[in-house]
Amino acid sequence: MSKCLMLKLLIYPLFKIFFKKRQDPTDLERACSLIQAIDKGGIPLNAARVNAIGRSLGLEVSLNAPMPETIERIRAAIARA
Repeated sequence: MSKCLMLKLLIYPLFKIFFKKRQDPTDLERACSLIQAIDKGGIPLNAARVNAIGRSLGLEVSLNAPMPETIERIRAAIARA
C-alpha cells in the first residue's frame, strides 16, 4: 500500500468523527434556546431576530410589536408544541 492511501484510510475516518458538520437548529430549538437565555437573565438585543423566530413558529408578528409581547407569544407557542 502506498503511504498516501494509508493516510487516507487512517485520517479520513478520524476527520469525519471530529469535524462533523452541525445541522442547523430547528425553529422550535431556536425558540427554546431564546427562552432559556432570557430565563437565565439575558436580554435579547436584536428585536428583528426575536421577530424572525416568532414568524418561523407561525406567529404573525408586526414590525412594531413590543419585544416582551412577542416573547410571551413565543412562550405560548412553545407550550402548545
